[in-house]
Amino acid sequence: MEGALGLVIVILTAITAIAVLVGRDWRSVIAALGLQYLWAFLLTTSSWPLELAAVKLVSGWMAAAILGFTILSVPQQPSLGSQTWQGSGAFRSISAGLIILVVLGAAPRLAGWNPAIGESQAAASLLLLGIGLLQIGFSSSYFRTVIGILTFFSGFEILYAAVEASILVVGLLAVVNLGIALIGTYLILAPGMEPRS
Repeated sequence: MEGALGLVIVILTAITAIAVLVGRDWRSVIAALGLQYLWAFLLTTSSWPLELAAVKLVSGWMAAAILGFTILSVPQQPSLGSQTWQGSGAFRSISAGLIILVVLGAAPRLAGWNPAIGESQAAASLLLLGIGLLQIGFSSSYFRTVIGILTFFSGFEILYAAVEASILVVGLLAVVNLGIALIGTYLILAPGMEPRS
């Protein structure tokens, strides 16, 4: 998917990835993650058949839903790192801008190395990989860490979709997505499950 449509999808991917990184409210972070999976689905349709790409979309939305329902079920909403937000919001935004600059330089070269990878796929995947790593590095809560891992993994899936289109691999990637969400659910709920004496 190249041309103007590919560029629009890369820009929308960047907007949702930055919203995941700098969002303060867990609802907006989950909504941005769901949109991020939609854009990743559109980018993988140029490499995979629609049915296989739909598996990525559905598993991503299921992972986002699992995390959303987990947060809803916690009596006290877990911290999204808001106590350390003052002063770090600008730093997160500047760091995301640096990732975008790196992606602008690296995406054409990555697309040139492998003709199966389109420039828009390369740009979106590198962007999600970078923003996911930033999210993991800036995390002060399990929720944000899991969101960062899912973002990173989504970028990996876009890149890997251009290389491999096996049904088994698509299923394995879907299981890994859901597994990450379930592990995140356990980590978020674990502090409340400790027995009280």
